[in-house]
Amino acid sequence: MWCKMQKIKSDNTIMVGKNISKLRQSKGMTQEDMTRELQLRGISIFRAAYAKIEIGTHTIAASTLEAIRDILDTTYDELFKRT
Repeated sequence: MWCKMQKIKSDNTIMVGKNISKLRQSKGMTQEDMTRELQLRGISIFRAAYAKIEIGTHTIAASTLEAIRDILDTTYDELFKRT
């Protein structure tokens, strides 16, 4: 059975990628660190794709967002904070 993966895209008031970037930087992590941590959790992603998530030009799968939330030890409220 084939299942379509749900993806999340930022809009004009909720910039998920920007929020992720701020939280990552506040933890002293680089994009390479995040990519490595995601890969260790079974998320197939390269740094270039991760960078596109942060700048908002690439959608993010819900499972990837969940892993990012766990890595950054944050909440969905923080990830979906309005700008």
